[in-house]
Amino acid sequence: MARRRKRKSRRRQEGRRILECVPQYSIESGEDKPVTAARKFIHAEGIAPPALLLVKRNEHTTDRYFWAEKGLFGAQYVEENHFLFPSLKLMLEATTDKIPVVSAGRA
Repeated sequence: MARRRKRKSRRRQEGRRILECVPQYSIESGEDKPVTAARKFIHAEGIAPPALLLVKRNEHTTDRYFWAEKGLFGAQYVEENHFLFPSLKLMLEATTDKIPVVSAGRA
């Protein structure tokens, strides 16, 4: 039986593209839960938002968190709702300013 292709949300793809521009930190959770490990790392290193934290839970699982001015969020939520975060709005505007606009005119 053929598998159906999963529909990719344009909004989520745009959010993923924006998050690629954010600084990323990879850590291991150790004995702590992944969220606790991420919070401890942010506090210890003094990381300023926005930042993306990749917390390795075990050899197979990595949790992704986004550190924003408002707190710590799951990266998937941020991908889908990137327009709610002011720091990502600024990054979106900065990336769209760099892309040249090509207009088609009549000859």
